[in-house]
Amino acid sequence: MSTQAPTTEQIRDAWDAIATGFDEFVTPKSIRFGEEALRRVDLRPGQRFLDVAAGTGALSIPAARLGAQVVATDIAPTMIERLRARAQGDGLSNLEGVVMDGEALDLDDDTFDVSASQNGVSLFPDLKAGLNELVRVTRPGGRVLIVAFGPPQKAEFLTFFMGAMRVAVPGFTPPPMDPPPLPFQLADHTTLHRKLVEAGLVEVEVESVTWEMPFESAAHFWDIVTSSNPIGAQLTANLTDEQIAAVQQVLDGMLRDRSGGEPGAVLHTETNIGLGTK
Repeated sequence: MSTQAPTTEQIRDAWDAIATGFDEFVTPKSIRFGEEALRRVDLRPGQRFLDVAAGTGALSIPAARLGAQVVATDIAPTMIERLRARAQGDGLSNLEGVVMDGEALDLDDDTFDVSASQNGVSLFPDLKAGLNELVRVTRPGGRVLIVAFGPPQKAEFLTFFMGAMRVAVPGFTPPPMDPPPLPFQLADHTTLHRKLVEAGLVEVEVESVTWEMPFESAAHFWDIVTSSNPIGAQLTANLTDEQIAAVQQVLDGMLRDRSGGEPGAVLHTETNIGLGTK
């Protein structure tokens, strides 16, 4: 894996490449956690809600279901295409999907009652720019909500996956954890608190909660992990069919050990929810 910072075009293309699988396998699970996170902001009908790096709607779909006027942005065109289709399927005419770079939002200052991102802005190479943009477009007195993964060792979807890869793929080298991969750059809740304060927010609170992730089978686990982030797609891109089958066999055993013999199991991931007021 390259240690050089990716370009904006590379980031867009990498997320675009996994958008179909992301929408099919990841978003249905993430929406449930998005509903839980939104309870922290008491979102009301008619309020203006921004979802940055929205993917295919883990936060913006439940926000629209609550009656908010939603703008969802993502750098990947296929993510927005899928999000629009998901919103249309739900009959959500109050959700607008827009292709946009979250580090440079083409939106007016002081516009939204609530600006939010679930495992989105927390993945940005320029985290400061992403947080500053979220705060800029939020109205005075409005709220900013950030959901970000906690420590990698407390993300069982990751520890299970890396463990199975080590067992089944000779010579497999996991990505370095110092510094941590971008999905875990806000893993320390004190870091998230500090970053939100530095972005200009007050009354900042950070809560660490457990995200319960149900996986139906080893194949389902594989589909979710390899579609959830370009890192997973990159780590598995050169595996042979035999190696993929071997990894899934190991995962099957791990899931059955957890569930008492059933093919599926619930894994746990510590997740940070940060909230502040502009």
